[in-house]
Amino acid sequence: MTGTHTSSNHPPLLPTMEDDLASRLRLLRSRRVGVATYRRLLAEHGSAADALRELPKVANAAGVSDYKVCPEGVVAAELKAGKAAGAALIAEGTSRYPKALADIADSPPLFWALGDISLLQRQMIALVGARNASSLGTRMAKRLAEDLTKAGFVVVSGLARGIDAAAHHGALAGGTIAVMAGGVDNIYPAENTQLAQDIAKKGLRLSEMPMGLQPQARHFPMRNRIISGLAQAVVVVEAAAKSGSLITARNALDQGRDVLAVPGHPFDARAWGCNMLIKEGAALVRNAEDVIDMVTPVAEPAPELELGRPKPNPRSLRDVAALHSEILARLGSAPVAEDQLLRDIKAAAIDVAPVLVDLELEGKITRQAGGLLARIV
Repeated sequence: MTGTHTSSNHPPLLPTMEDDLASRLRLLRSRRVGVATYRRLLAEHGSAADALRELPKVANAAGVSDYKVCPEGVVAAELKAGKAAGAALIAEGTSRYPKALADIADSPPLFWALGDISLLQRQMIALVGARNASSLGTRMAKRLAEDLTKAGFVVVSGLARGIDAAAHHGALAGGTIAVMAGGVDNIYPAENTQLAQDIAKKGLRLSEMPMGLQPQARHFPMRNRIISGLAQAVVVVEAAAKSGSLITARNALDQGRDVLAVPGHPFDARAWGCNMLIKEGAALVRNAEDVIDMVTPVAEPAPELELGRPKPNPRSLRDVAALHSEILARLGSAPVAEDQLLRDIKAAAIDVAPVLVDLELEGKITRQAGGLLARIV
């Protein structure tokens, strides 16, 4: 008996790299899927395609009915727009993804890059600061950027007006990366249009946001974690007491990066943030050499033995931030004895005590009866 239907014993074709990349992007663009959920779904289901198939069931189990994943057409349109703009979609786990960024806990799984992608493999320093910068502040930022690129570093900033723009201008000839809060093809603010175009030709623009997206206020703190995540150190040049630059500095500390600041006059509100950082232990910056000395490793002398009461070892901001992260990683909602914590992280009580106080004051841990510690989740 014959018919029009023919069967085949060939196995189904495996998805291509392009198919997998599209599936990953579709998963990441699906409603209620952030970085942590994206990674959990991949880990549980093995591939983005399988995670997409299971996502409606996962959502339904979480109490979200009639859940629909991101439509294929939306992702197809974004990929087409990226190709038209000349941008490349960089995925974590590939050779083009920068190692420094991959090391942070909430690194973007995918981001768009427009320009010289080779800059992602070089050492980077972030320069950030006030939008309403003074003439002296912009001159300082530009000079620092010029000198840092001459020393071989790439300068990272956020393409904002003021200090960011000055830093990009100063580093344009030697290498600069602009991390954008909106789509990599959506230039904001408009006054930096020519600068953004120059960066696309001589440097690199990147963003984790969809192509064409207009930036919103909530996108800027998300952008800031990428600025600090790419860099070995963050230098703040003018910042008010409450500013986005200080958010970047806090991100840097949490990520184990060095934080440096340019001091300013106490009467200038634009210097309050920098002066506060220096008071709290950030390295003071007078010139590019100060930054380079900070990020260049040096041999540490052997500690001397002292008689009498032990003293805490002096710690850099990077060491303190690393200890913060290690303690939070060890603690959970279930209480743990402080001595057990000290044994787990192999640290002396005299070094850990001030860090525990900081975390308690920040509302990240709680101390319970009997010397028990727990993380506030």
